[in-house]
Amino acid sequence: MRGSKADVPVAIESPRGTIREIEWGGMAVELGSFHHEGDPSRFFKGLPDDRCQCPHWGYVLQGQLRFTFADRTEIYNAGDAYYVAPGHTPLIGANTEYVEFSPVEPYHQTAEVMARNIATMQPPS
Repeated sequence: MRGSKADVPVAIESPRGTIREIEWGGMAVELGSFHHEGDPSRFFKGLPDDRCQCPHWGYVLQGQLRFTFADRTEIYNAGDAYYVAPGHTPLIGANTEYVEFSPVEPYHQTAEVMARNIATMQPPS
């Protein structure tokens, strides 16, 4: 299976950046591109320890990703491949691009909680 960035649908677009998502072979594929630093930790409220419970494998194309665990912080820079275990919160650096792969089921469970949190933060229309 192959696809270019243009083939992957946009899931989230904001002034900070864009996340594209697609499912391939039982994995959620995420392409992230951020112009400004992003701290999505508040969106994980309600998950165990208020942290992402999904494992991720990825590669940083440019910029920096930080994953904070209860006992440590892991930092990945441009050119780094990574594995991040469950129990983390991410911090996305400014001018960062990455590609990430995650098992579909835990990815969707996490995304459901995040979507509820985002919805409660939106001003009523």
